Amino acid sequence: MRTEELNVSTFADYDNHEKVVRCIDGDSGLHAFIAIHSRTLGPALGGCRMWAYPAEEDAIKDVLRLSRGMTYKSAISGLPLGGGKAVIIGDPSKDKSEALLAAMGRFVDSFAGTYVTAEDSGTSVEDITRMAMQTRFVAGIRKRRLPDGREVSGDPSPSTAYGVFKGIEAAVRFAHGSTSLSGLRIAVQGVGHVGRNLVSLLTGAGARVIISDIHPYRVEATLAQASATVVKPADILRQDVEVFAPCALGGVISVASLAEIRAPVIAGAANNQLATSAAGFELFSRGKLYAPDYVINAGGIIDIYNERKGYDHAKMLRHIDTIGNTLDRIFEMSKAEQQPTHVMADRLAQERLLKRTISQVA
Repeated sequence: MRTEELNVSTFADYDNHEKVVRCIDGDSGLHAFIAIHSRTLGPALGGCRMWAYPAEEDAIKDVLRLSRGMTYKSAISGLPLGGGKAVIIGDPSKDKSEALLAAMGRFVDSFAGTYVTAEDSGTSVEDITRMAMQTRFVAGIRKRRLPDGREVSGDPSPSTAYGVFKGIEAAVRFAHGSTSLSGLRIAVQGVGHVGRNLVSLLTGAGARVIISDIHPYRVEATLAQASATVVKPADILRQDVEVFAPCALGGVISVASLAEIRAPVIAGAANNQLATSAAGFELFSRGKLYAPDYVINAGGIIDIYNERKGYDHAKMLRHIDTIGNTLDRIFEMSKAEQQPTHVMADRLAQERLLKRTISQVA
């Protein structure tokens, strides 16, 4: 096992990150990166993603953007947490092994609590539980009991989906003046753990849902628990719907793809939905309403933080419900100042970070 701290200041997505480390374990074949963006508000918490990145530069770009997003997500959600992320290069369906997960756990442990990991795309609660055999600096794996007596796993995906659902309600209310999703057409791109739970919530509210995913088994699992129309992944952007909910990987909203997206509202669970800031400005100029990703998908980290502080289900749900209030404020700021919503969200997050920095100096 070996680590190497990288100088990533030349990357466009570098944002004064505290540390980016390459993690290599020859015995298990692990090749990973761990990034700490900021610990201004607390220890850096963020999931561990596993993906078959075409090149290591793509992995570094992803870990930089994701870790920064975690900083802003915690800040705007009022959580005393910093931002970090881990990415493993590899196909999770082929390259994952107990040895690889154990090695990743040891690397996380070497950060001595300055970085805490959890599940993410390509990893599961079970995977993080295996890492926990090597480190105590993990989150989202403890089972908890709900008010109705049911015991559920530590998987934060249902909470993420619930927060996105409340965010969609807020966006629809602002854009259409309606408090109901009944009869609305909503396209969900990606039906993994979060997307599948979101579809159930949307159909339960009476929405007419259209889904797509690159993995057929995920589509089948979704249809087993909810009624939805299925389209090919290449066709999901062009659906004639009121809401487009990106719930797969990031970068789906680009200047080019906006020519295809028909929905007037974009509100989904994916991280880093904007390929570039320019895409956010183009989106705004086209009159579309965008729910900034790290605001609307914060339900998962709110869940994880609640778990670490002693699980209180009702308190957690009340906190997630405030996502809608935060989006209301961002939408109103955007309208008043005629600036894109992602710019307004960044401002709110940066204000909290600056306030904490000033208090530390004082």
